[in-house]
Amino acid sequence: MIRLAVGVAALAMPAAVLAQEADPPLGQIEVVPLLRVDVILVQGAGLPWIEGGDSVEARTVVTDGRPGLGARVENRLRDEAGLVQFRRSDSRSAHPTSQGVTLRGLGGNASSRALVTLDGVPQADPFGGWVAWSAYDAIRLGGVAITRGGGSGTDGPGALAGTVALYSQMTDGGEASLAYGSRDGWDGAFSLGTRLGEGKVAVDGRYSRGDGFVPVVAGQRGAVDRAAPYEQGGLGARLRFGAGPDSRIEASLRGFSDRRDRGTDFTTSRVDGVDASLRFVKDSLGATNWLALAYVQLRDFDTGFASVAANRKSAAPALYQQVPATGIGARLEWQPVVRKTYRSGSGATTRHPLRIGVDWRRTVGRTEEDYFFTGLNPGRHRSAGGSSDTVGAFAEWTPGGEYGGLLWTLSGRVDHWWIGTGYRHEYNIGGSTITDARFAARQGWEGSGRAGVRWTAGDVALRAAAYRGWRLPTLNELYRPFRVGADATAANEALAPERLWGGEIGADWRRGGTKLSVTLFANRLDNAIANVTLGTGPGSFPGVGFVAAGASYSQRQNLDAIDSKGIEVSAEQRAGPLTLRATYAFTDARVAASGAAAALDGKRPAQIAKHGASLSLRAGDAGPFGGFATLRYIGRQNEDDLGLQPLGDALTVDAGLSLRLTQGLRIEARGENIFDALVPAALSSAGILERATPRTLWVGVRAAY
Repeated sequence: MIRLAVGVAALAMPAAVLAQEADPPLGQIEVVPLLRVDVILVQGAGLPWIEGGDSVEARTVVTDGRPGLGARVENRLRDEAGLVQFRRSDSRSAHPTSQGVTLRGLGGNASSRALVTLDGVPQADPFGGWVAWSAYDAIRLGGVAITRGGGSGTDGPGALAGTVALYSQMTDGGEASLAYGSRDGWDGAFSLGTRLGEGKVAVDGRYSRGDGFVPVVAGQRGAVDRAAPYEQGGLGARLRFGAGPDSRIEASLRGFSDRRDRGTDFTTSRVDGVDASLRFVKDSLGATNWLALAYVQLRDFDTGFASVAANRKSAAPALYQQVPATGIGARLEWQPVVRKTYRSGSGATTRHPLRIGVDWRRTVGRTEEDYFFTGLNPGRHRSAGGSSDTVGAFAEWTPGGEYGGLLWTLSGRVDHWWIGTGYRHEYNIGGSTITDARFAARQGWEGSGRAGVRWTAGDVALRAAAYRGWRLPTLNELYRPFRVGADATAANEALAPERLWGGEIGADWRRGGTKLSVTLFANRLDNAIANVTLGTGPGSFPGVGFVAAGASYSQRQNLDAIDSKGIEVSAEQRAGPLTLRATYAFTDARVAASGAAAALDGKRPAQIAKHGASLSLRAGDAGPFGGFATLRYIGRQNEDDLGLQPLGDALTVDAGLSLRLTQGLRIEARGENIFDALVPAALSSAGILERATPRTLWVGVRAAY
């Protein structure tokens, strides 16, 4: 209670200053309805959103996630209760492979169970399923749409827990920011857009670096522990030009580089990526619309792992890994004119309630690893990898009026999947072969879909939805064993796809500047993939070799299921320039397991908290002052599948203020985790605790024209 009271007081600090901001003229007010995704300034997301199309389900639209001053997209998303990453630390300090994202308690695995897209293109790493969040800070985003619950036919396979859809933005003019922060941190970003003949071109970029902090908590550090520096940057270009009446071609090319460290020698990580997409869009109010999209993802990831002595006085290399991976895909979508509706005083409005399409995605990747080091020299090498393909067809039908009454939606898709011939080859460097395995190709069919209804009467809307989704195991889960410290986990080439059944009911109330939303949900994830503890060292175990005394041996396995149910609440109040928003999620998630995983039965999945909440106060920058304050609560959760390694709860406060000097120039100050709360991020089997970002302060300038 003391922590909560202190946090609430901190939220109130900027209110007196923000209240000085006068109401902007009516013409300057941007109205962003939560259920109208098409109002976001979007380029390249695909065909126009159907008005009200997916509003039968729980959805949040984030339009205030501006970068700069060290702000990060992933941390803004943490304000939405129930949306979690596998680790509590962000992309400045977390290991890149731990940055999966999920919703509604469907966790326990570092691979994403929520589908992340950028302008309609899937973003998960082709090999491992994790998300390179630092790449999106270099993009000017127009907004983020968070759809909770699985079964989206139009988004593609993989949307088990929901979809996090990021949308890029092309604007006229330019904007730049430069900030200096704690631990010699620097952060610079820019965006520039201009007309190019009948088209438009935009360039965005960002660079950030810092000396970082020591991840291990103070009482457990030894001589090997040091600060973990980071250096990250990205650059992108987008081009749009006309291709006939109501048609356009859009091209995008972006690259990013991410360098970070885990706080000991031999633990550097590097991620380089290049993404490109090309699309043709026919977008007409009075005729059939359609889209053709092709894209490619190139990823090159390498990292090192260290073996740290129990007294933390020495470290030695344990494994060096390199992961090249490629994702390619294409999409065709068609929106025929089905009917026209008319509104008094506004003329005829053409509606496109039907969406039909096909898509294809292929992933190819491998891991190259050196391990069993003697001094600085590896003794063994492992190569493992494979490929996967999905081809699907989808349709979505959303009739009804968006201005009241009954609205319903029905979407579905059918996918055929292939897992190509995988392999794992291990050998002694300069010597004999240890493993030379080839795994049979597999294929199958999966169906997914969603049915929902919404009834609106005045200020109140009632909604309900049921859905089915699925996810194919990643190449990483199928073929690559791995170690975290002394703990070892074996791969499992026989993993089956995960399958989700779920449903939700909810109510929304809106009057003036007040909004309230409540959603009850229940999900069952069959064949949930988890790291199942099977033994403890010392000893030699299949798929990983020797495991030291006290360390755990696990294998990726399909559990019987994860059952998750809970409630999500959000409330928002606007008063002039101020917006007060609160979110809360209660999640009761339990594992159903038998056989070798029977010890997990009835336990809570790893990395999933029962409670999560946020309270934020924000003010726009139309006046001389702007700013925000955010209070976040993260509930207690378990590091491991058996519940033997608890991570305590945490309460953090972020805040920022800005002052306008001239029409296009502002000075800004921002603080992360202002009261320096301990946020437990990881706990090893030896009891070594790592923390997420400590207090970090930024000051800088922003210019726009």
